[in-house]
Formats: sequence, structure tokens, C-alpha cells
Amino acid sequence: MTGRELHQLLLDKWGHSYDVQFRRTQGKIFLQVMWKYLEQASFPMTETEYQEHLESVANYLQALGGAAQVRTFITQTRDRPRLGKAVSIPLDLGERASEWIV
Repeated sequence: MTGRELHQLLLDKWGHSYDVQFRRTQGKIFLQVMWKYLEQASFPMTETEYQEHLESVANYLQALGGAAQVRTFITQTRDRPRLGKAVSIPLDLGERASEWIV
């Protein structure tokens, strides 16, 4: 998965260029699709910064083996990001999860 593919996945599903962030909670790793998106005037990144950020996130997903999980979750979920509530995608990284828990 590339940053461009991740961006297209977000656009196809929800129609906006949502921000995505990794979060660690209770020993588990999640990719969260946040409620802020590039098309908002108050969005804190430029389009170039956003693309670089997505590329970085996609690279981590590929390296950790979570890209397919994210793709499947986004295409199948009925949830949608809304103010104050992100869509949390649980990542089952197996043994690799310990790399994040240090």
C-alpha cells in the first residue's frame, strides 16, 4: 500500500481526505481515521504535508504487515469519522506488536 492508495481508499469510502494516526491503547495498536480532513479550512497540514504523512503511515503499515487489514476494515465498516469520534482500526501485528509496546 502506498500513501496514494491509502488516500484513494479514504476518498472512495467517505469522500474526504481524512487524517490517520497510529495509537497505542491497552497494549494494542490501532490506526485511527480522525474526523479532521484536508478539505477543511482549519486542517493543520498543507496538501503536500498530508501526502507525505500518508506515505509515511502507509510505509509503516507495509513494514508491519497491517496494510491488508486496514484495506479490508475500511471497505467493510459502516462506521464513519465524526466530530470527536475517530474510526479505530485494530491491527493484529502478532509478534511485531512488541516492537511498539516498548
